[in-house]
Amino acid sequence: MKGRLPMHDVPLITMLVAALALAFIFGAIAQKLKISPLVGYLLAGVMIGPATPGYVGDMELAPQLAEIGVILLMFGVGLHFSVKDLMSVKAIAIPGAIGQIGLATLMGMGLSWALGWSIGAGLVFGLALSVASTVVLLRALQERRLVDSTRGRIAIGWLIVEDLAMVLALVLLPALAGFLGDKAGADGAASAAVATSGADLLAVIAVTLGKVAAFMALMLLVGKRVIPWVLHEVAHSGSRELFRLAVLALALGVAYGAATLFGVSFALGAFFAGMVLAGSPLSHRAAEESLPLRDAFAVLFFVSVGMMFDPAILIERPLPVLATVLIIVLGKSLAAYLIVLAFGHPRSTALTISASLAQIGEFSFILAALGVNLGLLPQEGQDLVLVGAILSILLNPVMFSLIDRFGHRLEPGGTDAAAVAVPAEPTREPVTPTSLSDHAIIIGHGRVGSLISAQLKQEGVPFLVVEDHQERVDSLRAAGVEVVVGNAVLPDVLSALNLPAARLMFIAIPNAFEAGQIIRQTRIASPGLPIIARAHADGEVAHLTQSGASTVVMGERETARGMIAQGLAVRPPPPVAKPATAVDERQPMSHQENPPEQPFPYPA
Repeated sequence: MKGRLPMHDVPLITMLVAALALAFIFGAIAQKLKISPLVGYLLAGVMIGPATPGYVGDMELAPQLAEIGVILLMFGVGLHFSVKDLMSVKAIAIPGAIGQIGLATLMGMGLSWALGWSIGAGLVFGLALSVASTVVLLRALQERRLVDSTRGRIAIGWLIVEDLAMVLALVLLPALAGFLGDKAGADGAASAAVATSGADLLAVIAVTLGKVAAFMALMLLVGKRVIPWVLHEVAHSGSRELFRLAVLALALGVAYGAATLFGVSFALGAFFAGMVLAGSPLSHRAAEESLPLRDAFAVLFFVSVGMMFDPAILIERPLPVLATVLIIVLGKSLAAYLIVLAFGHPRSTALTISASLAQIGEFSFILAALGVNLGLLPQEGQDLVLVGAILSILLNPVMFSLIDRFGHRLEPGGTDAAAVAVPAEPTREPVTPTSLSDHAIIIGHGRVGSLISAQLKQEGVPFLVVEDHQERVDSLRAAGVEVVVGNAVLPDVLSALNLPAARLMFIAIPNAFEAGQIIRQTRIASPGLPIIARAHADGEVAHLTQSGASTVVMGERETARGMIAQGLAVRPPPPVAKPATAVDERQPMSHQENPPEQPFPYPA
């Protein structure tokens, strides 16, 4: 029997320490073994779950901490996803998601029938297998820099439709429990449900859709003005701490309000909070300020999933487990793949969507738990949903790797030879190698990078930019600047820069850890290339210098030097004699219209 640590009176602190420490250890081991860190996070959850000996994490706190990660993650996605982007993919996202949910639900109902369950159990089980995890899908798109691509927008739009469908399902299941419940095997729970007439069901559906529509209208009409205004006012206060606090308060507050007042999911509420801020100049800063907490709490999501896993089911029920995983990984993927192709999209889009949806997560757990509480789903069904979620999350990176490697062998239906001859694109955005030589390379085109590129253009120095933000990429290409799209940490991106023939490299990104990785990889390909990097602290200067940077410029130090040079180089004008005026002695000096000027002390 597992016990708790002595510090049982501080369960939140104990839970955070155990979860984050083990996630770090197992994640680092997974990274060292060249596999996804997600595997390590899930194993960390298994280690502190009730199925293994030792410390047991708080099973009530873990899902709540994980939900914060989902909220911050969806808020960050919304910051890069405008209403225009959402509407641009509605033609495929709405019918595609509905069709895929229907097919996956039917497959789940088929398995439940084979296991001897009721129709209600099959419906709940099938719905739980049909909806993808928000965190897993977004992490997969972010790792491949696909969030701002057409494929990424379709996948996110598809996910939003799935979320809306599951919100509706969560509202309708209690009302339908009286019709769908197996009273003989529900231990009386289903018999407690009140039979509902068809008119009542239509009323419930209308109320639910009305709440969702009201929330969306409120965010688009009111939130689009209020949220950017609040952040604008806070930004002008000059306090970075208050700005960060405002971002977190808005993301969490809107998500909580959406769930409690309108009955929509936390994730959907946070997404709209970010989306209405997307057009604001402060959206990028908001994303940067929420990133550390977002990543930390996203890790806790995977830990919480691992905590619910009981490895014994793999031995006790191997065939149902295998069938469940096949429905999630193969059945859903094939359905999504065929649907996307049927709408006339390229094979690369179909492959990305199918791989992104080949897993289940948080909504699946909620649906399964509700089904058990209503007496619709047996406990075995909930166990199969959990094991299916964990195994599908583990297999999801493998799915993307297989598509990258063998996707060109998958041919679309039909006999069109021209279509067959076109190889499938990888799930990552393709990187086109540069033909430049004796050129400068600019990593990142934010405030610093844009100033560097402007000076190089004025000097006539050929250069290219490495950037992964789609708006900046479009702007650079419109100006005729060569851009390599992606993250310079990735080997395929670095190899496209023609490093041996380059003249110099400017690393203009503010992340010193990522910059150090770029420098080390660049030094392998081009040991003598001059590399100029930026830093914000002495520790970062030392880190980048040890990594191999030729020169490191610390912004704060250079700002101070510039200010001193300006102040000492220009002698202030002598005081201008003014006619004597009567000054009210009762008025403080700071309120006088023309206080006497004080000369700036400088050496003669």
